[in-house]
Amino acid sequence: MSLLPALRHTAVLLLTAGVAVLMTAAPAHAQTATATQQISGGSLAFIGGTPGDVTFPPVSLTGSDQTNPASQTFTVSDARGSEAGWSISATSTTFTSGSDTLPTDATTITSFSGLACDGGSSCTPASNAITPPYALPAAAVAPVATKMFNAQAGSGMGNQDFNANWQLSIPAATPAGTYTSTWTFTLGTTP
Repeated sequence: MSLLPALRHTAVLLLTAGVAVLMTAAPAHAQTATATQQISGGSLAFIGGTPGDVTFPPVSLTGSDQTNPASQTFTVSDARGSEAGWSISATSTTFTSGSDTLPTDATTITSFSGLACDGGSSCTPASNAITPPYALPAAAVAPVATKMFNAQAGSGMGNQDFNANWQLSIPAATPAGTYTSTWTFTLGTTP
């Protein structure tokens, strides 16, 4: 029983010590401050040498219609800070080899792949509302461009890469030769 009075005495001392600390602590004084950082918008641009040239793999005529795939990388930088979104429009000239041509509807995008933030960068990945297949407009003189890919408002900020997966249709009766086409891509400031 002699232990109980000792425990009571200890509890009283701890409580008393706690109160003494609270009572002798200096009163707190709070001061507020404002921090400011001005952030200016940058530009919207293709970067990293994209979009680059596309070379479809060689094919041999077989007497049947064929399709030939190729991929093209796009790297877009949207540093405007507006969350306005953006779009890529495209047009082309007809594939020609001398006086021979491929059909004006020969080139399509079958899918997009690899959408990711550029290495070492954070981004808001583009939310594309344009669903493949996309037919690349073509004529002897490039016609009006059409939208092939976009970043809806609130997406597409920062540096990001994606691939356009192209398909070239080659009719069975195509004359042999090396065919070329000029493609023009325009980066627009709205989706």
